Amino acid sequence: MPRGYEEGPVAEAAQARRDALERGEPIEAERRGTDRRAVYGSTEDDAAKHFLGWADEVDVDELFATGRAWGISVLRQPG
Repeated sequence: MPRGYEEGPVAEAAQARRDALERGEPIEAERRGTDRRAVYGSTEDDAAKHFLGWADEVDVDELFATGRAWGISVLRQPG
């Protein structure tokens, strides 16, 4: 008896992952691991939104709490 969704898109996605691994391609989770999170915001020196640093290198909460930056956004950037 068919199980519906489990035998449709889920099975197709699993087979695509197996095929990619056999070809030596990274699976999607490995690709996401290379992304970095970039911090953008405005500062007193430059009111236009600009790159402030990488999220793993700057303290976003501290930047905002001290007023050193505002309008902060954290965006994923391909690594």
